[in-house]
Amino acid sequence: MRTVQLTLIGKPGCHLCDDAREVIAGVRSELSARGIETRLDELDILQDPALARTHSEHIPVVQVNGKRHAIWRVDPARLTAAVEKAARGPLGGLLR
Repeated sequence: MRTVQLTLIGKPGCHLCDDAREVIAGVRSELSARGIETRLDELDILQDPALARTHSEHIPVVQVNGKRHAIWRVDPARLTAAVEKAARGPLGGLLR
């Protein structure tokens, strides 16, 4: 299985970002217990003008391996399924 890169794009003081962070932490903990590893980067739109132009009205944004997965609200079951799929790789884990 591959390590899956998660990215949370948001800003300080954003209650939806805080909610997303909690969901992500719970999903990461559950997946780690099952042997699926993730990395999390958090990007602050206040520190990056390009991110602010792109995402200022759509935070938080959650990406899985660089692809947008969710905006505003993060569903734990949907995020879990997306990370599991990404961990298996492009061929669904058929080749090892």
